[in-house]
Amino acid sequence: MNILSIIPARGGSKGIRSKNLKIIAQKPLLDYSVTASLQSKWINKTVVSSDDPKILRRAKKLGAELIERPKKISTDSASIESVIEHCLKYLKKKDNYVPEIIVLLQNTSPLRTSNHVDSAISSFFKNNYDSLLSGYNSHHFIWKRNNKIIFPVNYDPKKRPNRQKFNNQFIENGAIYITRYKSFKISNCRISGKIGLYEMPQELSIDIDTKNDLSKVKKIMKYKK
Repeated sequence: MNILSIIPARGGSKGIRSKNLKIIAQKPLLDYSVTASLQSKWINKTVVSSDDPKILRRAKKLGAELIERPKKISTDSASIESVIEHCLKYLKKKDNYVPEIIVLLQNTSPLRTSNHVDSAISSFFKNNYDSLLSGYNSHHFIWKRNNKIIFPVNYDPKKRPNRQKFNNQFIENGAIYITRYKSFKISNCRISGKIGLYEMPQELSIDIDTKNDLSKVKKIMKYKK
């Protein structure tokens, strides 16, 4: 079975300059996602999509295949789906390669390991999902702002539940996405059809977006070592 892993890692980042190559525990951030993919017992093709020559060189050194991403889909506003579609077209044209399963590993989740990836893929197959995402259990009461007024999103304040009753509420953590090729081609979305959840611990669900996130991950890595 052809199981393709795509790791998007563009060069530009507003929050943290050269984020995808920042050193964490003596290794560039990129290493953690590429290693998790290459060590997976399920994934048999790992590609890194980037517009940055330094990232592509590092990915090649690690053993991943490279796809040079066009500038038009390397902006802050470009969707991940456009990156996936570009990779699929590139591989089809270059190698006549068409995957059955697509695994998206966002490079900003360095605490996700190959064990998490393999467990998620196993759950995907066991439950015959069309797509799957990773997330963690949440007990938070969520509100939304509309101008100067706020509104509850996930509960009624007049019937305020105990936090323990929020056991079936989850927050998407961005670490793992899995979809069938056929489902993606129909929906043009990484998540569609019969959707499953792979639950991860909250402490391993940090998605690096800010310098504070980066600092947290560095502390966790240091503690683990």
